[in-house]
Amino acid sequence: MSAKSPRKFLISKKVDAFFSDITSASIFTLRFFKEVFRPPYEFREVIKQCYQVGYRSLFLIALTGFITGIVFTKQSRPSLSEFGAQSWLPSLVAIAIIRALAPLVTALICSGKVGSNMGAELGSMKVTEQIDAMEVSSINPYKFLVVTRVLATTIMIPVLMCFTGFVAMMGAYLNVHANEQTSMTTFFIAAFDKISFLDVFSSLVKSIVYGFTIGMVGCYKGFNARNGTEGVGRAANSAVVLSMFLIFMEEILLVQVTNYLR
Repeated sequence: MSAKSPRKFLISKKVDAFFSDITSASIFTLRFFKEVFRPPYEFREVIKQCYQVGYRSLFLIALTGFITGIVFTKQSRPSLSEFGAQSWLPSLVAIAIIRALAPLVTALICSGKVGSNMGAELGSMKVTEQIDAMEVSSINPYKFLVVTRVLATTIMIPVLMCFTGFVAMMGAYLNVHANEQTSMTTFFIAAFDKISFLDVFSSLVKSIVYGFTIGMVGCYKGFNARNGTEGVGRAANSAVVLSMFLIFMEEILLVQVTNYLR
């Protein structure tokens, strides 16, 4: 009995910490919706963070999207060739990229690059007491640091998603043109023949949700970093892991909603 008691106590402590963390994260998230509409508005900082999120992620997003379009087209061709349905390849690629790959690939790349940066940056500010110094200086650190970053990711992830979709479709076109000598006009007419407004709208909604999740998770982990430099590394790592996990969970839910509406 005495041997089991410490183990039960440890499990109970972990469960309490888990639910305490969920409560803290919920309060942290709800505070955003209260602060975002309250002046003063940090437009300059929002623009700066949009630059950090968007422009500095552009090359990585472009390279990843281009490779995704080429690889997916290359892998899909043999299966369609078995049925003599190579003409369906543009439609298949467009449906896959616009409905799923563009928002998901963009979100995963940005969660690794942007989410980790936010977790590390805010974590280092937390452990060096810069956030406490802002509070002493009558500056609202939550509004200046968190609201601006979450707005930036929520705005820029959909923009990056559209760019990823465009680059991926260009990669797919180059692969199709190299193998079937299809013209660009014919390729894009066939590609968008099966794409509806709901497909585009659902991808935009997904990317907005993913952007909000990446910004909120990165800021929450950084804002609550502890134990010096070790805590900063832990905050950056957990921001990436948790944001990716939530993105996949949101993908499952949003796909179900979209399929129901379709």
